[in-house]
Amino acid sequence: MTISPDQIILFELGFWTINATVVVTWGIMAALTLGAWLITRRISDATEISRWQNLLEVLVSGLRDQIAAVSRQRPGRYLPFVGTLFIFILVSNLLHLVPGLIPPTGSLSTTVALALCVFVAVPVFGIAHEGVTGYLRQYMRPTPLMLPFNIISELSRTVALAVRLYGNIMSGTVIAGILLSLAPFVFPVLMQLLGLITGVIQAYIFAILAMVYIASASSVRRGREPASQTEENANG
Repeated sequence: MTISPDQIILFELGFWTINATVVVTWGIMAALTLGAWLITRRISDATEISRWQNLLEVLVSGLRDQIAAVSRQRPGRYLPFVGTLFIFILVSNLLHLVPGLIPPTGSLSTTVALALCVFVAVPVFGIAHEGVTGYLRQYMRPTPLMLPFNIISELSRTVALAVRLYGNIMSGTVIAGILLSLAPFVFPVLMQLLGLITGVIQAYIFAILAMVYIASASSVRRGREPASQTEENANG
């Protein structure tokens, strides 16, 4: 039973081996890019808007509210990164609903790459908000003796992000394969429903954890409360 798209070799180019993980991942990125362009090219603030624009506005509004609730900061600066993570993982997880396709998030290489994006984003946002000195000072709180432990914590949570997502998606594929082999006419609908729920939950958890890590590195020093969407729009 194929449980990882890495096992599906499509073709080879010299020393490069192109598997289903690479092809499907790039296909998802192309589809999301094209879809975003098609939806936003005729975006309007009129009363009558398309269903796709309405769906996009609901999604963006929900993401903004979640980011503001978690970070206690204005969500605009974090929305592109966290929103992209959520949408990509969500679409990837739901690919198991398409016959013959295995979600790229069922590959450890994909989940590690996503976790590394978060690993890089944390200091980038932290330094942008706190400055280099302020960000590095966080590793020595409450005392300098905590420096090695804070570094280990930074590395371990990156590993946890990758393994958590990979384990949940991969295990779901294995369980579905076992149940479908035992009772192919009973379990398909139930497993599709379970996979749909699991895919949404795992995308949400990954995005929220990424936001928690970024927010902890961009702590608000002056007690600033999160601004509302109206206030943020008025300010820029």
